[in-house]
Amino acid sequence: MIAAALLWSCDKKNDPVNPVETGEVVLSMADPSATAETKALYTNLWAIREKGWMFGHHDDLMYGRKWYGNEGGSDTKAVCGDYPAVYALDLSSFMDERSESEVEENALRVKCMKEAYNRGMVITACLHLNNPLTGGDAWDNSNNQVVAEILTEGSATRTKFNSWLDRLSRLAQNLKGADGKLIPIIIRPFHEHTQKWSWWGSTCTTEQQFIALWQYFVNYMKASGVHNFIYAISPQMDSAKIESDFLYRWPGDEYVDFIGMDCYQGINNNIFVNNLKVLSKLSTDKKKPAGVTETGVEGFKQADYWITNIAAPMAGRKMSLLVTWRNKFDPLEQGSHYFSVYPGHVSEKAFVTMYERADTFFCNDLPDMYVPAENISIK
Repeated sequence: MIAAALLWSCDKKNDPVNPVETGEVVLSMADPSATAETKALYTNLWAIREKGWMFGHHDDLMYGRKWYGNEGGSDTKAVCGDYPAVYALDLSSFMDERSESEVEENALRVKCMKEAYNRGMVITACLHLNNPLTGGDAWDNSNNQVVAEILTEGSATRTKFNSWLDRLSRLAQNLKGADGKLIPIIIRPFHEHTQKWSWWGSTCTTEQQFIALWQYFVNYMKASGVHNFIYAISPQMDSAKIESDFLYRWPGDEYVDFIGMDCYQGINNNIFVNNLKVLSKLSTDKKKPAGVTETGVEGFKQADYWITNIAAPMAGRKMSLLVTWRNKFDPLEQGSHYFSVYPGHVSEKAFVTMYERADTFFCNDLPDMYVPAENISIK
């Protein structure tokens, strides 16, 4: 990494992240041919959970509540003086029909990903892909044959879907940082598959179809030469769940690297703590890092939100990360579509208090996430 990414230590955390486990920890990945930096990131995702969790925010570097595309912009940094540890974004506009209409936006997304990596941050991406059968958006669940068609050899839907995967493959294989290395991405295909809203969701697919679709995606990426992905599953867990809920339509241990949870539980710590406990145990049992891949309360106005509803439930749960959803660009503040802090929000003070905690990791707190963690290897 470049020099700036190596200057990770600061006053609130002055020692590197090392696993508590004694002896060598051996992990496995869906892609045994993953790049050295991708494997290193994976070891650090496991290591960091022993000391705390990384804060992330969707689209944080691209726009905020009152700005868009500003150089060095970040609602997070504007409040606490540091960038988030995790930069989350959506890559679907590089893949489907929007790839021809969102050229400028996609160029900005690439710029932000490179800046994030060069700073030493971690990148995760979801895919709100349009419906390749109906032409609708990701929320078009009007036809329950779309995945069946994708899985059908020679179908027009499979041909279109494959062309979308090819675009993602080209993006991944050309996305390099200042060090000339491919940028690792924690990819979340077909997220929130437990819900009904998407064309890959619970009402549009059978269990066998979803599992086959997930495996098809992973196998296609690897076969096309993509070796900088960490594959994350992220069921939506908004109410109190048990382990079998997290394993709903599980694609197989050999096809999942990271166990996520999209948890929009509102101001309800009982649900959040319950699900964190279940996820933590599953993470330990399967020896796969885990985290809250999406969360937040739209338009929240609780001054103590970050301490009471985020930091306290997350403490000691052995989560690698927590990512809040986006702050929509809304300079006149005509709406309330925001899920994280921004300058002027009532929760600013609590956010800074959370930032100063020893168990929260922001950009400047991170070790070099792209150098292997001590005592952890990939088989």
